[in-house]
Amino acid sequence: MEAEGLGWLLVPLHQLVSWVAAGAMVFGGVVPYIPQYRDIRRTQNADGFSTHVCLVLLVANILRILFWFGRHFESPLLWQSIVMILTMLLMLKLCTEVRVANELNIKRRSFADFDPHHFWHWSSFSDYVQCVLAFTGVAGYITYLSIDSALFVETLGFLAVLTEAMLGVPQLYRNYCHRSTEGMSGTRHDLPKLQCLADEDRLCLETSV
Repeated sequence: MEAEGLGWLLVPLHQLVSWVAAGAMVFGGVVPYIPQYRDIRRTQNADGFSTHVCLVLLVANILRILFWFGRHFESPLLWQSIVMILTMLLMLKLCTEVRVANELNIKRRSFADFDPHHFWHWSSFSDYVQCVLAFTGVAGYITYLSIDSALFVETLGFLAVLTEAMLGVPQLYRNYCHRSTEGMSGTRHDLPKLQCLADEDRLCLETSV
């Protein structure tokens, strides 16, 4: 009788736990970047943060979204990618504004220059947006043409995971070049742990599909 009496409570409790877990999955990955964003905005110094981290996450999450069209996975993971893309664009916007403000005498560079020596080091946020849109358009078109190929879809998913696995490389390289971690938010040291947990959740959910 007690079990039957508690039945009405367990169902909404289970739904609540599911919603909380989904919310944590969607927004958990961007949490470490909140203090980093605030630190850069407060100090007006982005030297401690590598914008190539944004590049890695933008590419990885765009590929993951394209992978979704070939093999559907859980909606929270899809929203996680969308939220991460928006977050990385916000980080890029702030870092670009801060860098340009501190380098008034530096020659302006743009995406339209097509100069590989200054790739991902442009003077305007709009140039980064153009690059992201160009990559998305090309990758999206190739995906549209090859969406019926199981090999292509699996390769797309593999590239998304592989790219995301390289997340720490740009920041490690920048820290090595500067011989310092100054300007890097301490909260971001926990990012690999959060990414690992997110990847484990993702694998579990994708396996259940």
